[in-house]
Amino acid sequence: MAQVQYDCSTGNHPNITNSTASPVEHEQIQLLLHVCKEAKKSAYCPYSRFPVGAALLTCDGKIFSGCNVENACYPLGICAERTAIQKAVSEGYVNFRAMAIASNTEEDFIVPCGACRQVMREFNRDWDIYMTKPDGTYIVKTLQELLPLSFGPEDLKKF
Repeated sequence: MAQVQYDCSTGNHPNITNSTASPVEHEQIQLLLHVCKEAKKSAYCPYSRFPVGAALLTCDGKIFSGCNVENACYPLGICAERTAIQKAVSEGYVNFRAMAIASNTEEDFIVPCGACRQVMREFNRDWDIYMTKPDGTYIVKTLQELLPLSFGPEDLKKF
Protein backbone atom coordinates (compact mmCIF):
# COMPACT_ATOMS: atom_id res chain seq x y z
CA MET A 1 0.00 0.00 0.00
CA ALA A 2 1.51 3.33 -1.07
CA GLN A 3 1.91 5.87 1.69
CA VAL A 4 2.64 9.55 1.24
CA GLN A 5 4.74 10.77 4.15
CA TYR A 6 4.34 14.24 5.58
CA ASP A 7 6.22 15.94 8.36
CA CYS A 8 4.00 18.53 10.03
CA SER A 9 7.06 20.60 10.88
CA THR A 10 7.87 21.33 7.23
CA GLY A 11 4.72 23.28 6.48
CA ASN A 12 4.84 21.64 3.07
CA HIS A 13 1.65 19.69 2.55
CA PRO A 14 0.42 17.89 -0.56
CA ASN A 15 -3.31 17.29 -0.99
CA ILE A 16 -3.17 13.83 0.55
CA THR A 17 -0.98 13.43 3.59
CA ASN A 18 0.01 11.01 6.27
CA SER A 19 1.44 12.80 9.24
CA THR A 20 4.78 11.83 10.66
CA ALA A 21 4.38 14.56 13.25
CA SER A 22 6.39 14.61 16.41
CA PRO A 23 4.56 13.43 19.52
CA VAL A 24 1.94 15.78 20.86
CA GLU A 25 3.24 17.77 23.82
CA HIS A 26 1.70 17.26 27.27
CA GLU A 27 0.26 20.79 27.35
CA GLN A 28 -1.41 20.27 23.97
CA ILE A 29 -2.88 16.96 25.12
CA GLN A 30 -4.32 18.61 28.23
CA LEU A 31 -5.79 21.42 26.13
CA LEU A 32 -7.34 18.92 23.68
CA LEU A 33 -8.87 17.00 26.59
CA HIS A 34 -10.33 20.21 28.01
CA VAL A 35 -11.67 21.44 24.65
CA CYS A 36 -13.38 18.14 23.82
CA LYS A 37 -15.11 18.11 27.22
CA GLU A 38 -16.29 21.68 26.67
CA ALA A 39 -17.50 20.85 23.15
CA LYS A 40 -19.57 18.00 24.57
CA LYS A 41 -21.68 20.59 26.41
CA SER A 42 -22.94 21.92 23.06
CA ALA A 43 -24.06 18.53 21.74
CA TYR A 44 -27.57 18.42 20.32
CA CYS A 45 -28.67 14.86 21.08
CA PRO A 46 -32.38 14.77 22.00
CA TYR A 47 -32.82 11.25 20.58
CA SER A 48 -29.83 9.29 21.84
CA ARG A 49 -29.11 11.47 24.87
CA PHE A 50 -25.46 10.58 24.19
CA PRO A 51 -23.45 13.82 24.03
CA VAL A 52 -20.03 13.65 22.42
CA GLY A 53 -17.37 16.33 22.04
CA ALA A 54 -14.22 16.31 19.94
CA ALA A 55 -11.14 18.49 19.67
CA LEU A 56 -8.93 18.35 16.58
CA LEU A 57 -5.30 19.54 16.58
CA THR A 58 -3.86 20.73 13.27
CA CYS A 59 -0.20 20.45 12.39
CA ASP A 60 0.34 24.14 13.07
CA GLY A 61 -1.28 23.97 16.52
CA LYS A 62 -4.80 25.26 15.83
CA ILE A 63 -7.61 23.43 17.62
CA PHE A 64 -11.09 22.91 16.17
CA SER A 65 -13.92 21.63 18.37
CA GLY A 66 -17.00 19.70 17.37
CA CYS A 67 -20.05 18.09 18.93
CA ASN A 68 -22.60 15.60 17.72
CA VAL A 69 -25.73 17.07 16.14
CA GLU A 70 -28.68 14.71 15.79
CA ASN A 71 -31.68 14.97 13.49
CA ALA A 72 -35.16 13.45 13.58
CA CYS A 73 -34.18 11.84 10.28
CA TYR A 74 -31.43 9.83 11.99
CA PRO A 75 -29.02 9.38 9.06
CA LEU A 76 -28.72 13.16 8.74
CA GLY A 77 -27.08 13.53 12.14
CA ILE A 78 -23.34 14.04 12.40
CA CYS A 79 -20.78 12.87 14.93
CA ALA A 80 -18.54 15.20 16.92
CA GLU A 81 -15.39 13.98 15.18
CA ARG A 82 -16.73 14.74 11.71
CA THR A 83 -18.04 18.13 12.86
CA ALA A 84 -14.54 19.10 14.02
CA ILE A 85 -12.94 17.84 10.81
CA GLN A 86 -15.45 19.66 8.61
CA LYS A 87 -14.91 22.89 10.53
CA ALA A 88 -11.15 22.58 10.02
CA VAL A 89 -11.42 21.72 6.33
CA SER A 90 -13.85 24.60 5.75
CA GLU A 91 -11.12 26.93 7.02
CA GLY A 92 -8.40 25.39 4.85
CA TYR A 93 -6.81 22.92 7.27
CA VAL A 94 -6.22 19.36 6.07
CA ASN A 95 -3.19 18.21 8.08
CA PHE A 96 -3.94 16.91 11.55
CA ARG A 97 -1.81 15.70 14.47
CA ALA A 98 -4.35 14.52 17.02
CA MET A 99 -7.95 14.36 18.12
CA ALA A 100 -9.49 13.93 21.57
CA ILE A 101 -13.02 12.62 22.10
CA ALA A 102 -15.23 12.90 25.20
CA SER A 103 -18.60 11.46 26.24
CA ASN A 104 -20.44 10.67 29.45
CA THR A 105 -19.97 6.91 29.23
CA GLU A 106 -18.14 5.70 32.32
CA GLU A 107 -17.81 2.00 31.53
CA ASP A 108 -15.61 2.22 28.45
CA PHE A 109 -13.46 4.75 26.65
CA ILE A 110 -15.34 6.57 23.89
CA VAL A 111 -14.15 5.41 20.46
CA PRO A 112 -14.89 6.85 17.02
CA CYS A 113 -17.46 5.02 14.92
CA GLY A 114 -16.50 3.42 11.62
CA ALA A 115 -17.76 6.36 9.55
CA CYS A 116 -15.65 8.80 11.57
CA ARG A 117 -12.59 6.58 11.26
CA GLN A 118 -12.99 6.55 7.48
CA VAL A 119 -13.42 10.33 7.34
CA MET A 120 -10.29 10.72 9.50
CA ARG A 121 -8.47 8.38 7.13
CA GLU A 122 -9.26 10.64 4.19
CA PHE A 123 -6.69 13.10 5.51
CA ASN A 124 -4.02 10.82 6.94
CA ARG A 125 -3.62 7.63 8.91
CA ASP A 126 -0.75 8.31 11.29
CA TRP A 127 -2.19 10.64 13.89
CA ASP A 128 -3.14 10.17 17.51
CA ILE A 129 -6.68 9.67 18.78
CA TYR A 130 -7.20 10.28 22.52
CA MET A 131 -10.26 8.40 23.77
CA THR A 132 -11.46 9.50 27.19
CA LYS A 133 -13.68 8.70 30.14
CA PRO A 134 -15.42 11.37 32.25
CA ASP A 135 -12.97 10.78 35.11
CA GLY A 136 -10.15 12.21 32.95
CA THR A 137 -8.45 8.94 32.08
CA TYR A 138 -7.71 8.27 28.45
CA ILE A 139 -6.10 5.85 26.05
CA VAL A 140 -4.36 6.85 22.86
CA LYS A 141 -4.15 4.95 19.58
CA THR A 142 -3.08 5.98 16.13
CA LEU A 143 -5.71 6.01 13.44
CA GLN A 144 -3.70 3.26 11.75
CA GLU A 145 -4.32 1.11 14.84
CA LEU A 146 -8.04 1.92 14.84
CA LEU A 147 -8.47 1.37 11.10
CA PRO A 148 -5.86 -1.12 9.86
CA LEU A 149 -5.66 -2.16 6.21
CA SER A 150 -7.63 0.93 5.30
CA PHE A 151 -8.67 2.35 1.95
CA GLY A 152 -7.72 5.94 1.24
CA PRO A 153 -7.28 8.52 -1.50
CA GLU A 154 -3.94 7.12 -2.65
CA ASP A 155 -5.63 3.80 -3.42
CA LEU A 156 -7.73 5.52 -6.09
CA LYS A 157 -4.55 6.59 -7.86
CA LYS A 158 -3.73 2.95 -8.57
CA PHE A 159 -6.41 2.75 -11.23
